Amino acid sequence: VQLQASGGGQVQAGGSLRLSCEASIRIFSSAVMGWFRQAPGKEREFVGAIRWGVGNTYYAESVKGRFTISRDKSENAVYLQMNSLKPEDTAIYYCARALELSFAPAQYKDWGQGTLVTVSS
Repeated sequence: VQLQASGGGQVQAGGSLRLSCEASIRIFSSAVMGWFRQAPGKEREFVGAIRWGVGNTYYAESVKGRFTISRDKSENAVYLQMNSLKPEDTAIYYCARALELSFAPAQYKDWGQGTLVTVSS
């Protein structure tokens, strides 16, 4: 499957962005779609995930209450709504697909190309 992420950009602190990730094929109900990010000089970290079938969502503590993941099954797309953005949210954001729920990047087998989010103070 190919994943195409988009929606990144530059925003001031306190602002919002909505990232999108479209899959080239139908996503099966058992799959998990995750969002990760990687800041310069840092390891890739888990941001959030959604169980495709039931829609349960999971978030890293650092984004809980500010970020929201949603999906559109008909479009095979997953979204990351980011509100109250902070400079420390600056990173390349990736969407990825896993066969089961995990917060570890290694468990995700399909990755999008990443989209850059820059938050200025």
